[in-house]
Amino acid sequence: MKKLISIALILVLSAVCCSCSVPLNSRYSKTFSELFDTVSTVTAYDTDEKAFDEHYKAFYGKLEEYHKLFDIYNEYEGMNNLKTLNDKAGKESVEVDGRIISLLEYGKEVYEISSGKTNICFGSVLSLWHIAQETKTLPDEQKLREAAKHTDINDLIIDKENKTVFFKDKDLKLDVGAIAKGWTAKEVCNWAQKNIWSSAMLSLGGNICTFGFKNDDGSTPWNVEIESPNNKDKNGVAIVSVHDMSVVTSGDYQRYFEKDGKRYCHIINTETLYPSEYVSSVSVVCKDSALADALSTTLFNMTIEEGKALIEKTDGTEAVWVDKSYNVEYSKGFNLYLAD
Repeated sequence: MKKLISIALILVLSAVCCSCSVPLNSRYSKTFSELFDTVSTVTAYDTDEKAFDEHYKAFYGKLEEYHKLFDIYNEYEGMNNLKTLNDKAGKESVEVDGRIISLLEYGKEVYEISSGKTNICFGSVLSLWHIAQETKTLPDEQKLREAAKHTDINDLIIDKENKTVFFKDKDLKLDVGAIAKGWTAKEVCNWAQKNIWSSAMLSLGGNICTFGFKNDDGSTPWNVEIESPNNKDKNGVAIVSVHDMSVVTSGDYQRYFEKDGKRYCHIINTETLYPSEYVSSVSVVCKDSALADALSTTLFNMTIEEGKALIEKTDGTEAVWVDKSYNVEYSKGFNLYLAD
């Protein structure tokens, strides 16, 4: 009997030890391209495929809500979104969802952080460059300068208590492309961590947001490869190891057009009114996906020296730059995130 009890105890202890060392959840992924005009992937650990599919459906639904709210091109029945604001807020105050209010308030914060280099009220200028991207022709210089007269962020009036927005300048237009994906990734990942998954990674068009650990094991960080803007470089810029962190990249190598042998990217310098030409790419690592998104755009509109100074005074952030000759430069603490 004692032998049988001993054997039983050994088997139980073995099972317990095995359950401690082997993750109970398996890894699943879904890729989609219908939201935020970009290809995105979510990878998460779940009990089985059926559970993942159910959770993914809820996760996708949350992302879709933000996509519709922050859309400046399309209207949706039963809601006032950013297109509604661009159409009507110059004439009257428009009541909107509180999530729009929060995004626009954050946009004003980013304007201060970036000294105006990232401006959500730059839509009148950016719309001309959107047309340029489609037609492969440069905008008219005079039209750019005229549009720039209608980009004063102080003309964006937000009534947080009543959840209304009004434009003092009827020609002001919102374009939140510099912050919307990062903000959305933060909000939706926070929701997912509380409600459906303990470990996941979202790539929302290159805005990487992670929570928990790879393998759902409580110790292994996620490895994120930062793509090189040089298409001949297959090794990438760096591989960083992160958990509960975000990695966001801005670059000139995916969305651009060429005219007379010159490349024009989609990130517009608020001072020159033309695409920025300081670097080929910049990637930011920090806990807050919204801040990482805003900073990557801001740093793209600065010299590397100016960008390093901004990173130094912004707690909890690091960055890596690739200049126009494809040389790589790190901020002081960036190497702490490099994968072994």
